[in-house]
Amino acid sequence: MEDDTTPPGHRVPESDWYRTLVEEVNDIATVVDTDGTITYVSPAVTRILGYDPDELIGHEGYEFVHPEDRERNAAALEAVLSDPSKSKTVEVRFRHADGSWRWIDATIRNRLDDDIIDGILLSSRDITERKKYEAEVQELAEEYEALLNNVEDAIFLVNANGTADDIRFEFERLSPSYERQTGITTEEVRGRTPRDVFGDEQGAELEANYHRCVNAGEPISYQEELHVDEGARFWQTKLAPVVTDGEITRLVGITRNVTDRVEQERQLRQQNERLDEFASVISHDLRNPLNVAQGRATLLAEQTESEHLDPLLQALDRMEAIVEDTLTLARQGDTISETEPISLTDLVGKCWATVDTDDATIEIVDEMTFQGDPDRLRHVFENLFRNAVKHGGSDVTVRVGCHNERGIYVEDDGPGIPADKRNEVFEPGHSSARGGTGFGLTIVNRIVEAHGWRVSVTDGTDGGARFEFEFTNKGN
Repeated sequence: MEDDTTPPGHRVPESDWYRTLVEEVNDIATVVDTDGTITYVSPAVTRILGYDPDELIGHEGYEFVHPEDRERNAAALEAVLSDPSKSKTVEVRFRHADGSWRWIDATIRNRLDDDIIDGILLSSRDITERKKYEAEVQELAEEYEALLNNVEDAIFLVNANGTADDIRFEFERLSPSYERQTGITTEEVRGRTPRDVFGDEQGAELEANYHRCVNAGEPISYQEELHVDEGARFWQTKLAPVVTDGEITRLVGITRNVTDRVEQERQLRQQNERLDEFASVISHDLRNPLNVAQGRATLLAEQTESEHLDPLLQALDRMEAIVEDTLTLARQGDTISETEPISLTDLVGKCWATVDTDDATIEIVDEMTFQGDPDRLRHVFENLFRNAVKHGGSDVTVRVGCHNERGIYVEDDGPGIPADKRNEVFEPGHSSARGGTGFGLTIVNRIVEAHGWRVSVTDGTDGGARFEFEFTNKGN
């Protein structure tokens, strides 16, 4: 190549070509002698490290290298000096003119015998951003390993190979928790398909869910039945796709053994079905003949006099009360799924009006609103009010208020409940009052539990009984 200042037929000296090249490239070209003293540095050093070349020439390069990297830098230089035919690449931190440290990737070549360059040539580039990215990746990898190795839920990684129409799913890795819960190891499943590991039937079901996640392009959740051992059968799984360059290349699954919960739910359903059957028997098969007996006994009392009629009618009335309480007990214990805001004042007022309270007094100390099922809670307050009047007398005073800002209390100034009897009062059939069914406080406890609350008994302010309800659910 010739330019306007070059006479025709005259070649540009090779040294000029080389200098032009190193001064125009983006990398920093540096020449040092055997002692590491800088004898030349290209103009790119100003753009990359902020120095004027003259600020570095005459200084030993080690002065600008991070103390922790100097030994590695010296070893690379020594290796090149000991074998001139080889080059060496080293990554070190070099001090920027502003005082910060920049990562430099330097390739060292021995040019002592070169006619153009007298010294050791270093070709350097700034790799600070790359090192920063590598550090972030390493940090994420360490966090990922910590999560994978310590989380209680079982985690599995599945590679998705092929096109959208023909994807082959292969297990890549299982977390230690997955291995502990299933007895299956990463070594046993790596590179194998779900059908290879779990058989055609179960494997096909797994792959169907994997395809569903890929087609959705977003996380999905589902419950699956996967037989791995006697203690792990039902699993609650969340599957999420990993996208690389616009394609789903992997699935990350997090699954939890919910066998115990599923079995408990199944038993609860069976129990509820039996309770429904029991309630149906009481409601129809027992109540109907009881109503007939009450009607006939009433007619008989109108037609004749007998000392046996009053005890008969009382016994029939007691049987009816037991039937009503048993039906309430059977139907009110189910878990409550829907609630609504309830005013304590409104609820207490309605319940007090429906109970035969004689000359008893009700005091609503606090006004509050809470979440609950008003129909079921009427049974709670009505039973407590009835219980207070029955045990405290017709002139008893009942107070209702807020308990510790996270609950409700109902107390009276009656005789109270002995401390050694407080654990028994919620048991079915327990009654200290003549004629009581023994189910009133049991109904209270069941409805409170159905709300997710807790109830306890203690002394009232004036020595009577105090029932405290603590809200333990998030709705209040």
